[in-house]
Amino acid sequence: MLLERAQALADELIRIRRDIHAHPELGFQEHRTAALVAETLQEIGGIKITTGVAKTGVIGELGDGDGPVIAIRADMDALPILEENNVEYASTNPGVMHACGHDAHTAMLLGAAHLLRERFAAEHLRGRVRFLFQPSEEGWDDEAKSGALRMVEEGALQGVDAVIALHVDSTLPVGQVTIRGGWSSAAVDDFKGYIRGTGGHGAYPHLGTDPVFMLSHVLNALFGIRSRLINPMEPAILSVGTVRGGHASNVIPSEIFVQGTLRSFSEEVRAKLAKEVERAFAVAEAFGGSAEVKITRGYPAGWNDERVAEWMSQVAGEFLGANAIDRSRTGMGAEDFAYMTQQAPGAMLMLGAAIDDGKVRAHHTPIFDIDERALPIGTAILAETALRFLRGEVSL
Repeated sequence: MLLERAQALADELIRIRRDIHAHPELGFQEHRTAALVAETLQEIGGIKITTGVAKTGVIGELGDGDGPVIAIRADMDALPILEENNVEYASTNPGVMHACGHDAHTAMLLGAAHLLRERFAAEHLRGRVRFLFQPSEEGWDDEAKSGALRMVEEGALQGVDAVIALHVDSTLPVGQVTIRGGWSSAAVDDFKGYIRGTGGHGAYPHLGTDPVFMLSHVLNALFGIRSRLINPMEPAILSVGTVRGGHASNVIPSEIFVQGTLRSFSEEVRAKLAKEVERAFAVAEAFGGSAEVKITRGYPAGWNDERVAEWMSQVAGEFLGANAIDRSRTGMGAEDFAYMTQQAPGAMLMLGAAIDDGKVRAHHTPIFDIDERALPIGTAILAETALRFLRGEVSL
C-alpha cells in the first residue's frame, strides 16, 4: 500500500519540512528553497529538472512518451511574520515565517516525486507527471502577477490533462480531509482609497473640510454594500483592513487612507463589488471633499472539478476511512492555484494537520504549526491519485 511506503519516508519528510521551515523566504525570493528542491529531485533521479521558472520556481518532469499528463503543485513561499514558536526548527530569518504550511506542501510534493519515481521504475507506466514547485502564492509582484499566474504564462500547464494540489489545515485533526467539487476558494481583489479635504485646526473645523468626518460616511457606505446591494444568496465579503490618517490631536488631517479586501465567487458579484466600492468613496464629495480609489484584481475564484475531486476523495477514503472526509466545508480564502484550474481540470484537498494540544494555531499567525504525522498522508494521497490517472483507473 502506497500509504505504508509514504510512512517509511516520514523521517525524511519531516527533515525536509523543518529545513525549509527554519529558512523561510518571501515570494519570488525562494532561492534557497528552490535549490533544495532541485537538489532533492536530482537525488531521486530520473526527473527532468527546470529551474528559474516564474523567477524562482522549479519544475520536475517524470516519464516520457505518449499517455496522460498530470501536474501536482506545491507552493514554496513564506510570510512576513515574526515567529513565536519555541521549537528547534523555528525561523532563522527574523520577520519571515512559514505560517501557512508551504514548507509542508513542498516536502510532501518531494515525497510524492520519490514514490512516483519508484512506481515508474516498477510498473513501466505510460504518461508523465509534472511536479510544479511554485513561488509566491501569498502575493504578487510589481506587475500584479503571482507565482501561479507566472507559471501559467510561461507554459507550465501546457499539455497537462489534470492538475492536483493539497493544503494543510491547522484547524482540522490529522486523519481528516476536506474536499468537494465546485467552488473551492474565492476571488480576491484589493482596494486602496484616499479621502481628501482641506484639513485644518482642530479648534476651527468649520473653516475647512474634514476627511475624518467624511470617513464615517464612506465606511457606512462600504459596509452597506454586502448587506444592501448584493443578492443575499450570493457569497461576498468586504472587509476594511487599514484606516490611517492624522498625526496630532488638534490637527484635522487633509487625507485619510483606507484599504481592504473583496471576496466573491461569481464574476457578476465581483464586478458589482468593485463598482460599489468606487461609489462608496464618492460619498466624500457630498461633504465637500474628494476621493480617489484604486482596485487591484487579484486571484480568480477556484473551482474543483467534480471528477478530479472525486479521485482525491476516493483515495483519501481508502487510506483514512469514509468518515474522514468532510464534503461540506468551503470558505472565502483565496488561492492562486485557481489560475491552474483554469488551464486544466483540477482539485485541491484540505489536509488535516492540527496539533492536538488545545491551542488554536491559526494560519497566518506567529504560532502556526502543524502535526507532522500529516506529511506521509498527504504525500500518499498526491502520489496515489496521480498513479490512478496514469494507470487509467480514473478518467476525465
